[in-house]
Amino acid sequence: MTSHRHKLILLPPNRVWRPYPGGRTLEQLAGVPEPADSFMSEEWIASTTRAVNRGRESIPEGLSQVRVGHDGPVRDLAGLLASDPEYFLGAAHVKKFGAQPQVLVKYLDSGTRLYLQVHPTREFAQRFMGAPSGKTEAYYVLDVRDPASAQEPVGYVYVGFQRPPTPAALREYIVTQNIAAIEGCFDPIPVRPGDTLIIPGGTPHALGAGVFMVEIQEPSDLVVRFEFERAGYVLPEASRFMGRDLDFALTVFNFAPLTLADVDARVRCQPRRLRELGPGSWQDELIGRAQTDCFRVTRTHLGGAVLKDETSFGIAIVTAGSVIAEVGGETHRFNAYDKMFLPAGLGPVKFTPLTATAEILECRPPAS
Repeated sequence: MTSHRHKLILLPPNRVWRPYPGGRTLEQLAGVPEPADSFMSEEWIASTTRAVNRGRESIPEGLSQVRVGHDGPVRDLAGLLASDPEYFLGAAHVKKFGAQPQVLVKYLDSGTRLYLQVHPTREFAQRFMGAPSGKTEAYYVLDVRDPASAQEPVGYVYVGFQRPPTPAALREYIVTQNIAAIEGCFDPIPVRPGDTLIIPGGTPHALGAGVFMVEIQEPSDLVVRFEFERAGYVLPEASRFMGRDLDFALTVFNFAPLTLADVDARVRCQPRRLRELGPGSWQDELIGRAQTDCFRVTRTHLGGAVLKDETSFGIAIVTAGSVIAEVGGETHRFNAYDKMFLPAGLGPVKFTPLTATAEILECRPPAS
């Protein structure tokens, strides 16, 4: 039997530089004595996607190193998947997508409001950029910082234009960096722990300060940033419009108005009960076909021991409580915000909460 089979894949921290400050919460979780925000503001989880950071091209940022079981070697995740793709990803997935997970999961911890930005849809990326994926994304909010300790408003997102400018007006705002005028096109949308939001490609948006969340997205780093400076960092020109010009970038935008009622109906995702797993335990769908065909997200609530056997691979994050996972003769303890990769061929895993209840967020690829 191959040594990696029937073992959990453990996911050490994989911090990534980004052009905005944050990450204090990630340092707190890592036990750093004096946690502080820096430009290492994200952690990419079970990632085979490389981060695009201008001036840092020599650093293979974003690519995950993982551990196979308790005592297994540390391996490059992409190489590990390529060594046995049908076991790790499933035969149907490999037939459709190859040896790529086709989903990217991150921790994102915003110390300031992020750049005003927009991502291409998959169709746009394929047609005009020769890229297989765009960047539809979803947010699962884990925590919001105490506003009393913040230097700017916290706990909100901008999503979609509530008062859309014309393309010509937006072009002028971008050229002159009239940020007040651009912000005037949005209403701040408050978020709190447990919220799930879907941000389709083409939707202008920005994450507000003080939000710690899981981001689930298509596996690309394609972004139009139409704000050029945040927290003293000025974006290089090549990092603004995906290496193209402003007129090209403007074709990425969806200028249709998104009312606050639309936000509630189409951006906020309500849990849908998928199945009962035993007394006090169940699994809810947070992101499914009704929201996107780019990825899937479920949340399992554990009120007791549950034997789970899924049909596709998953990237699982304990979002509340602590659990014991038993599989392949090994027992693993996972505390809040610990994470694991569950291969498609892993087989049944027994999850037992060590706290009164526990929750596990499960991020999965598009259906194959």
